[in-house]
Amino acid sequence: MKTMGLAKLVLVAPRRFPDPEAVALASGAAAVLDAARVVNSLDEALAGTVLAIGLSGRPREFAGRVLPMRAAAAEALRHAAHGDVALVFGTEMSGLSNDELARCGLVASIPADAGYGSLNLAAAVQVAAYELRVATTGGEVWRAPRFAPATTTRSKPCSRTGRAR
Repeated sequence: MKTMGLAKLVLVAPRRFPDPEAVALASGAAAVLDAARVVNSLDEALAGTVLAIGLSGRPREFAGRVLPMRAAAAEALRHAAHGDVALVFGTEMSGLSNDELARCGLVASIPADAGYGSLNLAAAVQVAAYELRVATTGGEVWRAPRFAPATTTRSKPCSRTGRAR
């Protein structure tokens, strides 16, 4: 999250928190975990948000709008002008339930290979955070400094010893 400029983390009824393994895996971004808010329910987590985007790779039969993550990131940006937008992820083992996904105003899916479209939670969070970053920044990256092109000068040919004659 921190790598992509995100800092607000809300955890719904985690089994362990704080978790030393999570801190170790945070690799210099423990401040995100330190500032995390822990709540007891998804409804509590979503209170006050202007849009909740649930992520799912599995097709569902409910009346909701489903967008690829890139398009959902653009929607998130549009709504963020009016308040907090939540990205909602399920558990590592089973993802979001139908009931949890129904609480989201929009569903995002990460386009993946149809033969094996399963992403682990960390990968899904990183892809979603990346798409939000690109939507926010336009995908700008650092630029190399401009230097004058290298020039060559004619010198005497080198001998076999590598010394100029």
